Amino acid sequence: MLPIGDQPNPRGYVPWVNYLLIAANIGLFLLVTLPLSDQVPDLKDQATLDFLRELLLHNPGVDPQLLAASLTKQLSAYDLFLMRWGYRPGSPSLLALFSSMFLHGGWLHLAGNMLFLWIYGDNVEHRLGRLGYLLTYLGTGVVATLIYALFAPESAGLVPLVGASGAISGILGLYFLWFPRNKVRLLVVIIFFVDVWVVNARLVLGFYLLIENLLPFLFSSGAAGGVAHGAHLGGFVAGLAVAFAVDRVGGFLAERSVHGFVDACEEALQGADAVRALHASGDYGAALGTYLKLLRSESRTISAGIVADLGDWAYDQGQAAEAFSLYRRGSFEHPTGPHLDRFFLGMGLVLLHQRDRPTAAYQVLLDALDTNPTPEVEHRVREALAEIETRQKRRFGK
Repeated sequence: MLPIGDQPNPRGYVPWVNYLLIAANIGLFLLVTLPLSDQVPDLKDQATLDFLRELLLHNPGVDPQLLAASLTKQLSAYDLFLMRWGYRPGSPSLLALFSSMFLHGGWLHLAGNMLFLWIYGDNVEHRLGRLGYLLTYLGTGVVATLIYALFAPESAGLVPLVGASGAISGILGLYFLWFPRNKVRLLVVIIFFVDVWVVNARLVLGFYLLIENLLPFLFSSGAAGGVAHGAHLGGFVAGLAVAFAVDRVGGFLAERSVHGFVDACEEALQGADAVRALHASGDYGAALGTYLKLLRSESRTISAGIVADLGDWAYDQGQAAEAFSLYRRGSFEHPTGPHLDRFFLGMGLVLLHQRDRPTAAYQVLLDALDTNPTPEVEHRVREALAEIETRQKRRFGK
């Protein structure tokens, strides 16, 4: 089963950082890996001599001449290049922590990594921003490498770890948490059976995490078959942690923004009773300002219908931050009941029309359909989903 695409995607957004990362990996492979792979190590080269000394240090009983002869027959110049620029747990280097992410062992290694990065990276870059995406890619790659080094067997201490899979696993971790409703298109080939299946993204990434990495990691040395499962797991967990932290920080900043709005409402009254009275009188602006000043223990006593009405009013007035905060608080404080569909619809519309985040909107709009929505809400949800479909840069054929 080979992933060949995902949906939805942010139409009109060009993930330049993701493309540049792919180009850097492919460029180094063409300019460095391929030429050096066909070259015999030069025994006069300083890098070769340093490697020979290191081998003799760890194998004191070996004849140096036999070792040198074996070296020229079994290794290429690229193998020696990796000894310097790949990350070796037994001889750690800060520079190699980063250089190892852009080196690969062969075409299949490179192609698999770049395919995953191309499919999953654009949505994550759109959510994080270009600089945030680059820093996250590099940061989760470093964490993945260090986790691998922590669990790598002693025999792997001098074997260089190379590849972008640790960093890419970090991107998959963010994708797993942020885009659970996305669909992935899989090319399925079983002997003579060939088909394309559309599968929930979390099922695909869960298979990658559990079956392809966790089980091999638990029942092997952590690097079975030359695959650094520990690095994949470490990167994925690091990505989950980054996504969770970004959500928490984003929620905090949104609350700060809302508090600034509340401070401007000098005429707002205090207390839950005041919110109900102002809502009943039709003074939604004052009711909104008062509600946002309430403590959580007080706001929970406000009915879901009032919160949804205030959110809709704020949305109609163009106050996207306040509307989103109301819808989000309403969904947390009233997780069951007749107005949950309105909260999810409202969040989806803000994400789609005010924040231009169609992929995030897609997630909560599908949540709205799971709440047994009213016919009116269902109609608006399906209109929004149809709009997202028309905005896709790559559309599924089935």
